[in-house]
Amino acid sequence: MEAVVRNPIPAELEKIATDVVDAAFKVHVALGPGLLESAYERCLAFELERRGHVVQRQLELPIHYDGFKLDVGYRLDLLVDDVIVVKVKAVDSLIPIHQSQLLTYLKLSGRRLGFLMNFNVRLFKEGLRRVAL
Repeated sequence: MEAVVRNPIPAELEKIATDVVDAAFKVHVALGPGLLESAYERCLAFELERRGHVVQRQLELPIHYDGFKLDVGYRLDLLVDDVIVVKVKAVDSLIPIHQSQLLTYLKLSGRRLGFLMNFNVRLFKEGLRRVAL
């Protein structure tokens, strides 16, 4: 069996990633659990924009099939600085399909790094998952 060797995440991308997590933590401390995903998404986007990042919300993610571009309903919750995908959740607990969704978004978008963030938790670190390709 061959080992999979991945290139390390560049330092510049890690800096953005740190800022994304820090901003999400700040939003969670301020709002706590119990709100709708859309509220956390908008507040996180606002906090990241305030820090100087370019944030796209609900970005359509089409599938390219047989020479056609098809919109099948995939949407990135947040795309930060065109490099980091963020999937925002507000659920009782994360389940494997949530991480699978993020992996799908990373693959379809050609991005290497993403975060799955569940804001409906007492401690934010319990709802944070990092996924790197």
